Amino acid sequence: MAHGLTLDGKTAIVTGAGNGLGRAEALALAAAGARLVLNDLTGQAVHAVADEIKGAGGEAVVCEGDIGDWATGEAMLGAALGSFGGLDILVNNAGVLRDRMVFTMSAHEWDLVLRVHLRGHFIGTRMATGYWREQSKQAGGPVYGRIINTSSEAFLLGSAGQPNYAAAKAGIAALTVTTARSCAKYGVRANAICPRARTGMTRDLMGAAPEGTIDPLAPEHVAPLVTYLASPSAAAINGEVFVVHGGVAPATASVPGSPARRRWPWPPRRSDSGAAREAARPGRDD
Repeated sequence: MAHGLTLDGKTAIVTGAGNGLGRAEALALAAAGARLVLNDLTGQAVHAVADEIKGAGGEAVVCEGDIGDWATGEAMLGAALGSFGGLDILVNNAGVLRDRMVFTMSAHEWDLVLRVHLRGHFIGTRMATGYWREQSKQAGGPVYGRIINTSSEAFLLGSAGQPNYAAAKAGIAALTVTTARSCAKYGVRANAICPRARTGMTRDLMGAAPEGTIDPLAPEHVAPLVTYLASPSAAAINGEVFVVHGGVAPATASVPGSPARRRWPWPPRRSDSGAAREAARPGRDD
């Protein structure tokens, strides 16, 4: 693996890591050398992911809990510091759906989705940036900090029947950009993805995977961009929102003046496994 893409010695938190995108992202980060703190609700799935990482020679610990609880955010940071001595990467992925038209949606359905998605992203971001700011003050300069948030095209397209989800994802995009602007001087880089992926949460929307061929909407096609954004090679990428699927990742937004507004290549032409891939380069966001 190219030096700029390795995550050896880095520690990452991934929320919603038990299934779907979170699982694929956790496995990809571990394959790049990162040590993982895996968060999800109590259950066997997240422990199975930890076992899979450890079985492949990686390091992972589980921190179960509702990401909408402040105490869960504290516990995740505590697990990273206690188990691995620091925190370098945060992947906010956990989510839930409660779809209904706006004129019939209950307050509980609205509040739950905003709590898990937007409040969950805030809590993770608050803990990570607070830690990195303090580390930066002690070091007298920037430190290594990467945040990859999970937004959605629903906030761009106004997805019918998902007013809660679309609003939460719009808030996540805004949170990402303001975090990028607020924390860049501490060394933090914050970006968001809008993934198109076939997962348990999107099964009803996207249907079954095609048989006998590569599924372009498999979560594994999203994970390489997350790994790239977590890596040293993405130091110039900040405040971007990417639509990503099947290895293609056009940028939709960026912090004004960011070097990320230039063209940049992702992913590398060959991964560590040797599988050749080439993706479109996003153009300028003018």
